[in-house]
Amino acid sequence: MTIAIIPSRYGSSRFEGKPLRLIAGKSMIQRVYEQAQKSKAISQTIVATDDERIIKAVKAFGGKAVMTSDDCRSGTDRVAQTAQIMGLGPDEIIVNIQGDQPVFNPLTIDELIAPFAADPDLVMSTLAFKIQDTREITDPKDVKVTFDNNQFALYFSRAQIPYPRDPGTKADFYKHLGFYAYKKSFLDKMVTLPTGTCEQIEKLEQLRVLEFGYKIKVVITPYDSPEIDLPEDIERIESTF
Repeated sequence: MTIAIIPSRYGSSRFEGKPLRLIAGKSMIQRVYEQAQKSKAISQTIVATDDERIIKAVKAFGGKAVMTSDDCRSGTDRVAQTAQIMGLGPDEIIVNIQGDQPVFNPLTIDELIAPFAADPDLVMSTLAFKIQDTREITDPKDVKVTFDNNQFALYFSRAQIPYPRDPGTKADFYKHLGFYAYKKSFLDKMVTLPTGTCEQIEKLEQLRVLEFGYKIKVVITPYDSPEIDLPEDIERIESTF
């Protein structure tokens, strides 16, 4: 059984109330929820939040939501708390779906969890997309990832990585899409780890995993998943409908 959990906060320094903003007539959280439900790999979808307004909105469109603590340090901690509330077993696969990417392709969920069937020792995977828009290579809003020959992550950064030293050097750049899959047993371990140094500097929670010596499988998907960071991003997303 694979469970999708969508961490969703009402409060945001850049865009308060973002999950409830309308995208072509539906709230963003409903758009994300409905995309998750389209995945054949997902047996159940849950919204994890700390706000009653989001709980009410999810229930209004027939979705399922869980109230979590308001002191979770990251979305991953909120997902882990939800998994505990649901009583999920250690071998369950949990998918952490970004709540601000309302038009993601459901096929990416199948791609994300596929490596677990091939590698019984795998504990965590994530998605990356080969950058097409050169602006994203240097924009700190778009997180980049590099990986080894076995497609395990080497580093995630808001900076351009890798950085071609010599002019004219060709390189491919990959954008991290922010979706994760974990075994429940590893998720429980991950949230007990202290905040890492690089995690604190870059404000990227996945760096905690690498800093403490664990591996993240990077799955390259052909499907981009644009996110909504600011109110002005809504018009861009709506133009895709």
